[in-house]
Formats: sequence, C-alpha cells, structure tokens
Amino acid sequence: MSDMDRAAMLEALPFARRFARAIAGSQQGGDAMVADALREGVTPVPGPDGAKLALFAGVARVARRMPEAAHAQPSRLGRMLLLLTSLEELDAATAAAVLGLDTDEAEAQLAKARDRLRAATAARVLIIEDEAIIAMDLQQLVESAGHDVVGVAATEDEAVAIAESERPSLVLADINLGHGGDGASAVERILARHATPVIFVTAYPERLLTGRRVEPAFVIAKPFEPTALAVATYQAVTRDLPMGTG
Repeated sequence: MSDMDRAAMLEALPFARRFARAIAGSQQGGDAMVADALREGVTPVPGPDGAKLALFAGVARVARRMPEAAHAQPSRLGRMLLLLTSLEELDAATAAAVLGLDTDEAEAQLAKARDRLRAATAARVLIIEDEAIIAMDLQQLVESAGHDVVGVAATEDEAVAIAESERPSLVLADINLGHGGDGASAVERILARHATPVIFVTAYPERLLTGRRVEPAFVIAKPFEPTALAVATYQAVTRDLPMGTG
C-alpha cells in the first residue's frame, strides 16, 4: 500500500468506526469489526472516497458473517443500507456497490427497511441539549419517530436528576453544554447508575471516534437528517450484534 493510500485509510478510519459501532451497538464490538476487516485486507478503490468505501465494504463483509437475531426487523442488510444512506450520507447506488448489490435490489431493501423502521418499538428518551431551539427540534423529531421524550435537560446536573427519576431507555446527548457542564460527563454519571444506550450529537464526530479511549457507540454529526436520527435511535434501542462481538 502506498503512503498516499495509507494516509487515506487513516483519515477514513473514524467513519468506518462510526458505521461499525452503529451496526454492533457498542464501541468494543464495532472497533473489533473494523480490526477484523483490516486484518483481512482493505484496498482503497478509485475515487476521492475510495478508502472510506473500501472500509465500509470490509466492515459489511465481517458483519454479514455474524449470526443475526431471529426475526430481526429490519434485517441486518436493511439496517446497513439505512446506516450507509442516512448516517454516512451515501446515495443508494454507492451503498449498493459497498454491499455488493445492484441498485434496484438496494432500493427495494431500503424501502422495506424504512417501513420496518416506522413500526419500531417506542423508546423513552432523555434529551441533553443546552440550546433551546435545537432541543425543541430534537424533541419534535424524536416524537415524530414514535418515541416518548421523558425530559429535556440543559445542564449536566439536570440531566442526571431526570435520568434518576425517569429511567429513560435512551439518552440523546450533546457534548458541549456551555456553562451547564459537559454532556459526556453527564452521560458518564448516568451510566454509572443506569445501563442505557446513548447517542451523542456533535459537530465534530471524528473527535469521538479515535479508538483510543472509551467512546460512544452511536455518534450523529450536526447538522443531521431526521432519518439519521431515526436509524441511530432504532439501532441504539434494539442493538444488532452482541456487545462482546469480536
């Protein structure tokens, strides 16, 4: 591999980690999937995003070999298509190529997966966001996806208090709470008492995807599409692969 290809692979790794963690439902499982893909060999394909697409394809190959939960809906293939097109913002044709499908098949699978997504089990969501307008938008998006918002917290202490009283089944957290503290610290305090999946919303997702420390399994970049939030929420609540994958 050339020095240029190696540099491109390193730059693409955070995006591969985000994709893999969203599939696996955990940092540990997702990062293990990326490591497996790299061990098996990943060669960038031609084009400006060649390294990223090759890594996505490698992660998908690893994921498709793993046992899938019985009657999982959407199927893992459908979930991967949703993640690639919403979270990673690929068009359907490119996502199809990553997964080795023709475009028509991918579009049919996507339509089926979106239908299943709309029928997903509702979650009880705690939103941690200090900007009132963004918090309102998040609440509207979460509720429109069929989930219940049990509280909106603008500060770290408020978030911990709401989590203690409401026991949410999902936490949706901003990182920077301004003068109200730190979203990551709030989540850390919540997780010390309650095991619940967390989605982080940040303008700088690559900073949370280095693989060097304890990091979130689910990261959405600001600004985000409503579908990306819906898919990440479904993945976080249902989890696709066992926590110990890899």
